[in-house]
Amino acid sequence: MSAALELTNVDAGYGQFMALRNVSIRVEPGEAVALVGANGVGKTTVARVASGLVRPTAGRVVANGRDLTGRAPHAFVRAGIAHAPEGRSVFATLTVEENLRLSFRRHFGARGVERALTSAFERFPVLAGRREVLAGQLSGGQQRMLSIARVVVESPAVLIADELSLGLAPIVVTEIADQLRRLREAGTALLIVEQQLGHALALADRAVLLERGSVAWEGPSAEAGDHVIARTFVRSRNGGTDASVRSDGDAGGSTRE
Repeated sequence: MSAALELTNVDAGYGQFMALRNVSIRVEPGEAVALVGANGVGKTTVARVASGLVRPTAGRVVANGRDLTGRAPHAFVRAGIAHAPEGRSVFATLTVEENLRLSFRRHFGARGVERALTSAFERFPVLAGRREVLAGQLSGGQQRMLSIARVVVESPAVLIADELSLGLAPIVVTEIADQLRRLREAGTALLIVEQQLGHALALADRAVLLERGSVAWEGPSAEAGDHVIARTFVRSRNGGTDASVRSDGDAGGSTRE
């Protein structure tokens, strides 16, 4: 069976800066994989390569048997890959309902919009109560819910979730995690890109640890916590700067990759 998403020996960067070196990650259909690591190790770059926003300088990107290497982002969308990027990603001057209608009309066509709206508001009742409110007037957590609602209703083959818990209250993180769990149960494969270890491992079957742009370890999520803590402790004792990944999900710093 073809992988839902597979990166093979990928190098990628920005100008002269090489962010990823020989990275290989495989996500099976219906599987959840957590991509973890400290600030600046290349997690967001992996997400961007996997969704076509950054083209690799070496290696391949394949989704469900289709080679997407070097293709434009819309080719990744057509292949069933959805990317929920870091940040809120909403149109601030449109209402909640207008944001959803815009996305759903593009994905489902005019006839499918009402059904998709109903599904979104059932999944996120707080948005139903604010459907006529401008997205820019929502709280940070509500804006994140709105950006996720646009994706989960579309039920992509693969969802790349990039730092979904960043800056959110625990109750909002729990609600978003519940929706991701439902999405996965419906058959969507997840690549969960997270600095906060606890949130990612709670959803994932396997974990992949990035260090300095390369895969340092991968294995069952149940084994990841102790392994990551051990590596982080050794680096911190040696004067490294990667001690921001903690077992309790509390990540220090807010530097973007």
